[in-house]
Amino acid sequence: MFGITSYGGYIPRYRLNRGTIYGANAWMAPGLIGSANGEKSMANWDEDSLTMAVEASKNCIKGTDKSNIDLAYLASVNFPFQDRQNAGIMSAALNLKESVESADFTGSMRAGTSALLAGLNAVKSGDYNNVLIAAGDRRITKMGYLHELWAGDGAAALTLGTEDVIAEFKGSFTITDDFIDHYRGLHERFDYNWEERWIKDVGYGTIIPKAVQGLMDKTGVKGEDIARFTMPCVFGRLQAQVATQMGIAADKAMDNMHSVCGDTGTAHSLVMLISAIEDASPGDKIISVAFGQGATAMLFEVTDKISAHKDRVGIKATLADRKEEHNYIKFLSHRGLLAQDWMMRAEADWRTALTALYRSRRMILGMVGGKCTKCGTDQFPKMEVCVNPECRAIDTQEDLEFSGVSGKIASYTADILTYTLDPPAHYGMVEFENGAKSLFDFTDNETGLIDVGTPVKMVFRIRNIDKERGFTQYIWKAKPIVSN
Repeated sequence: MFGITSYGGYIPRYRLNRGTIYGANAWMAPGLIGSANGEKSMANWDEDSLTMAVEASKNCIKGTDKSNIDLAYLASVNFPFQDRQNAGIMSAALNLKESVESADFTGSMRAGTSALLAGLNAVKSGDYNNVLIAAGDRRITKMGYLHELWAGDGAAALTLGTEDVIAEFKGSFTITDDFIDHYRGLHERFDYNWEERWIKDVGYGTIIPKAVQGLMDKTGVKGEDIARFTMPCVFGRLQAQVATQMGIAADKAMDNMHSVCGDTGTAHSLVMLISAIEDASPGDKIISVAFGQGATAMLFEVTDKISAHKDRVGIKATLADRKEEHNYIKFLSHRGLLAQDWMMRAEADWRTALTALYRSRRMILGMVGGKCTKCGTDQFPKMEVCVNPECRAIDTQEDLEFSGVSGKIASYTADILTYTLDPPAHYGMVEFENGAKSLFDFTDNETGLIDVGTPVKMVFRIRNIDKERGFTQYIWKAKPIVSN
């Protein structure tokens, strides 16, 4: 038996009300009202496809021995780097072992499922025992367009293996077909989308049934055997129609999640699969479909090991952590779609010294600090000299990872003069539960919602973007755990 052994999800905390988008654009696009219900997930300015995938992966592997992971795949059609392996950055942020094999998957909305299928085949081959698959997307769309309302931000992660399998892989079937529902040229910023009825009738309505029928023929499963059918699709009723066509009861087709987060791109097939697993019972059979230049249909059967994962941070938990956003200008600003004057403080040169980044990569990307082997003092960052005034031992520190250590705010400042894309800038001293203290930027918080003693968790985020050289800088920040 082999298949899914754990899952993790991440939907950003901010949710933009679609009525806000419609209200700002109704003067020129009144037809948007048909898609203006509900809300879409909105990444903060310091989040991208990579940071969200890291967060989903952290949720997936929490409590497990990640030193066993020997293969890591990352999927997205919006990678921060074209020529720097993004899966390698994810592996560094997660502190995976140096010998982990990694690769990026891109080029299609089906990339997340393609990575999953490749990971499953790797486990099946016997050459890899534990595989991590992650997918994330933060898409940039034109203002006043339907896809601005449809597209949400999010990420999902799965681990695959042969032990403690919670969803056994039963088979897959793929149709490869260069059907162009949308595309983005090499030097273009926005997708070009084709006519919706054509996409619905000829694309989804023809190609997906072929893939599902192929899966059923290959595995011998029948429509009445299926407990859940997941099919990412922006056309709300089409999932049930396709399910019925394949002999699957209409009520087994899962909601496309349009009203709560929108379509999360390459991650959405995995987001919906995780959502299905979260509600599943032992013996449930799940068909998961992904569409993009063809279609892939996969069959999983949930095992009795699922009960041990019910408290895992998946899609439901991150959907519950939400804050409504009604500022359309803020959304556009965070997407880089406005030319705003951030004054002279924004004119700093954000050039990255690549040599220094490499030397300090475990501290910067992996948030690795130190533990004194003489007195037991934990500290971040790791240094040659122990910070304990009663010790001050030299060269006695061993590596200690801090990204999963809880903490609380010891002191903080809300600074209206420091440059940030989400003013005021919040930063301060964090006291970790192991006694270490260090200074961090805060994120996902607002003035008045935090105080000394507020608990925080560490999150991997963008520090700055060097636009002149096209380089994104990453760092760990403190995220206050607050409720609205």
